[in-house]
Amino acid sequence: MEIDDLTPAEQRVWRAFPRGEAVDFREPDDPGHADWGPERTVRAEVLRALLLNGPQRDGEIPALSLAGARVTGRLDLQYATIDPPVRLRHCLFEEPPRCYAARLRELNLSESVLPGLVAHSVQVDGALRMTRSRFTGTVRLGGAQIGGSLYLESARIDAPAAEEPVLQLNQSAIGADLWAPGLRTRGQIRLNGAGVAGTVNLNEARLGHPEHAALDAETLTVEGDMLVRHAEVEGWFGLRGARIAGRLDLTYSRLSHPGATALRASSSAIGELWLRKSPAMEGALNLRRAQIDVLFLEPESVPEQVLLNGLVYSSLTPQEPAERRLPMVERDREGYVPHAYEQLAASYLRIGDERAARLVRLAKERRHRTTLPWYGRLWGHVQDATVGYGFRPLRAAAWLLSLVAVGSVVYGVRPPRALKAGEAPEFNPVFYTLDLLVPVLSFGQEAAYGPRGWYQWLSYVLVVTGWILATTVVAGVSRSVSRQ
Repeated sequence: MEIDDLTPAEQRVWRAFPRGEAVDFREPDDPGHADWGPERTVRAEVLRALLLNGPQRDGEIPALSLAGARVTGRLDLQYATIDPPVRLRHCLFEEPPRCYAARLRELNLSESVLPGLVAHSVQVDGALRMTRSRFTGTVRLGGAQIGGSLYLESARIDAPAAEEPVLQLNQSAIGADLWAPGLRTRGQIRLNGAGVAGTVNLNEARLGHPEHAALDAETLTVEGDMLVRHAEVEGWFGLRGARIAGRLDLTYSRLSHPGATALRASSSAIGELWLRKSPAMEGALNLRRAQIDVLFLEPESVPEQVLLNGLVYSSLTPQEPAERRLPMVERDREGYVPHAYEQLAASYLRIGDERAARLVRLAKERRHRTTLPWYGRLWGHVQDATVGYGFRPLRAAAWLLSLVAVGSVVYGVRPPRALKAGEAPEFNPVFYTLDLLVPVLSFGQEAAYGPRGWYQWLSYVLVVTGWILATTVVAGVSRSVSRQ
């Protein structure tokens, strides 16, 4: 392309390129850029010619630095290797730029308006900046290799009618941070298989894709933190199989996917998961088979339905009484999940709160009782009433003392007759009652005396009750020993 073929606006850009100088078509009194006339219009083919074979000047570093321009036509850089940095800020693009499999040193599209971006498998040695950019179509960055950070803070991607994800970063590799606080999207974000060497920042983001995936990040790998504070997510938030070395922070955030799962983090490995200072998510919390070092979960943030089977966590904070933690495991959508109770009990044992651990395991036995047939439930009620499934052994002693007192009073008022007069030992109502109650003891009273009438029926009740108490105590002790 000859320079004589260029418009005055394009000539400015052409002359500034070899020296790396910036060209800004914006006017101080035109912050909205409402006037996109020919004096600020540049053809995409001119920009392509500069980047592929632009003029050079000895001792100068060329760069395309353009602001406030209207770019007509398609900027097609696919498969190209671009050495000069590309900075196209505050620009209006008529067509989506195409950078498929291109290699660039730096790409800056901040504060520009674009109908989309096609950049599958692009390689950017430095940073890719799209700060406060506005997209009316899909942004395709699948398989991108970005050596520095990807900046999307306060960017807007509004393509609700798109059948594909509006922001595609699947299988991409980001050498530093994915920095997107204040990001606004209407449609799905796809991060499947992506890797981020630094932090993912989605603080104050607004992600909207009702009844579908707002963010699908299956097998995402984050070496730092994933911050989603003060965010609003409509649609499900997916982290199945993700690996987050640092903290997944959902503090003050609202997740909404009514009638289905709001947060899917099954089979994930997370350093710390923070669910605090936020309303209970609308939808289920799925942490099945997840491995979490620190689970920072406030009871008020637990939704009405959870999926916790296979969840393993080392620490549960903040420290709360067992009564406030139990509703979390009792809301499991799968029903009775023994593993969830054992994990909660183990977390209390690690901090030395044995009382809370006993309460959790007692609740586990009671929940298990509801899954048994009628005769199992009946025997469970007996064990619960007598010894609290072995967690409240003093209850058996209270029953025993009460029955001894009743029997001693009744048989003390009306002693039973001796079976063999002159051979029976002196009657003692206390030891006679103990003989009836305790199967393994014998004081010689029960064999020597025989009550009549309803006193005989009382003796039968004491004998049966004694056997029931003995059996439940043995069952409770056996259960406690097996747990140890």
